[in-house]
Amino acid sequence: MSGEVLGAGGKEFQRVLDRLRERLSDGTYVVGSRLATQRNLAGEFGVSRDTIQRVLRVLTGEGWIEARQGSGARVVKVSRVHSASPAAERVHLGKLIDQTFERPEVTLDVALLTSESLDAHVRLQADRIQSREIHPQRIAVRVLLPSESLSLPYPRAKGNPQDPRLQERLRSITRAHTQSLHRVLRELESEGLVPSVTVEIRRVPLVPTFKLYLLNGVTALYGPYEVVERRILLDDGEEVEVVDVVGLGSDLIHYVKDGAPGAESQGSRFVRSMESWFNSCWELLAE
Repeated sequence: MSGEVLGAGGKEFQRVLDRLRERLSDGTYVVGSRLATQRNLAGEFGVSRDTIQRVLRVLTGEGWIEARQGSGARVVKVSRVHSASPAAERVHLGKLIDQTFERPEVTLDVALLTSESLDAHVRLQADRIQSREIHPQRIAVRVLLPSESLSLPYPRAKGNPQDPRLQERLRSITRAHTQSLHRVLRELESEGLVPSVTVEIRRVPLVPTFKLYLLNGVTALYGPYEVVERRILLDDGEEVEVVDVVGLGSDLIHYVKDGAPGAESQGSRFVRSMESWFNSCWELLAE
């Protein structure tokens, strides 16, 4: 999870972070490639080098890049979407989210550990709506998150698994991005850009082991959270070795309801089963 919560660096910080994450998710960058220099990035986005340095620090903490003084930032991870159908055209997460919001009716059912990645994607789509690039008429978003009272097995500090700062940090990140998600979508409705917007967020007493996106009732993106060891920087400046999970940039499997005649396809069965799972948790377990 990110080391800096929304608002810590202002709108410009968040804008640059979102754009670089998008490039790491849409195929612009490949593993082994290098980002532009800090000076060039600052010039491109019209921000200070201090802002760029803070963005690169977050991307490094999330595992996207490896930054070394004198040699720039090298990409070590990109977001991959693998189709369940071998014959399907390769896609990227950013492109799938773009296509979802290009429809007149947008429905998103999402189950995540935090709302951070969803918030980032929605803010990018809000920019497209505000610039009149796309014109959805209705947006309906439902989000399932773990209960705040639940004791999660990650993140936890190595050697001090009871350190309460890590769980509180996770909750703070989730709250900040949940509030941002609400605000961004509600502003689209209040400004008259989208006639109908609904945002519902519920909590379930379940430890997330995977992330799930259900897009417009026809597409499912599914991927397990990979448990890793990494270092994170706390708000007080202390760097801690932790056991955590990879969220942003984790690999996803892409399933589609294909409408094939005859026997139902594997993709259609999977999407339907995930819809049933989501709805059952939403109706019977969610707080």
